[in-house]
Amino acid sequence: MAAALGRAAGRARPVPAGLPIPPGLPIAPCRGCGDGDAAGWARRERSYWRALRRQVLGPPVPPFAEPVQVGAPVLRGAAAAVAAEQLGGPELRRLAKALTAGLRARPCLGLSAPQLGVPLRVFAAELPPDRCAGYPPALRRAHRIEPFPLRLLVNPALRVLDTRLVTAPEGCASIHGFSAYVPRHWAVHVSGVDELGALVSWEATGWAARIIQHEMDHLDGILYIDRMDTRTFTNVAWMELMD
Repeated sequence: MAAALGRAAGRARPVPAGLPIPPGLPIAPCRGCGDGDAAGWARRERSYWRALRRQVLGPPVPPFAEPVQVGAPVLRGAAAAVAAEQLGGPELRRLAKALTAGLRARPCLGLSAPQLGVPLRVFAAELPPDRCAGYPPALRRAHRIEPFPLRLLVNPALRVLDTRLVTAPEGCASIHGFSAYVPRHWAVHVSGVDELGALVSWEATGWAARIIQHEMDHLDGILYIDRMDTRTFTNVAWMELMD
């Protein structure tokens, strides 16, 4: 069995369009196809050790340690409200812990439950002072980028306080390596409860308001690419990739 797994993992081959993909089959880009077709069929080859680990441990269980990437169905569905009896429970506390850890493990200012594979209306956001100081001073002034403490909101409701639209660059942990300019309202108010059921009320302006709107979109199955100026969509590492 181990030898068979090793041989399968080492032989990636293209699959003709229109045919079902057998479970566990390693897929390679189809060399004769156009870029669109090749991108559609390309899959990361699973090594022998990855295949063996999956066979022993089974698939990962939400909440995931890493954000799912665009293409995952959970990112495109409307998240469900958290039931009152779940407040303070172990599952919601575990989700809150995973969101907090996910925020602090990468350059990420907001993270929603759907991004960790959990289709519930929960998000967390935080902008520590040290991370805030990393923004250029001119950008901080123009977009009111100011630190704010960790906030976790369950079943959040959004109200727009200032309808002016301001355009600024955004990225997303679920669209790794890209960014684009996106218009957002300048000031909003969001309210809900935390994982224990305590009331949370947050009036935000500038960058914090942008983060809130980005995360609220996630709860409705909307990504920033749905709102972006398409001409500004950028691979943030394009210069490095040319080296």
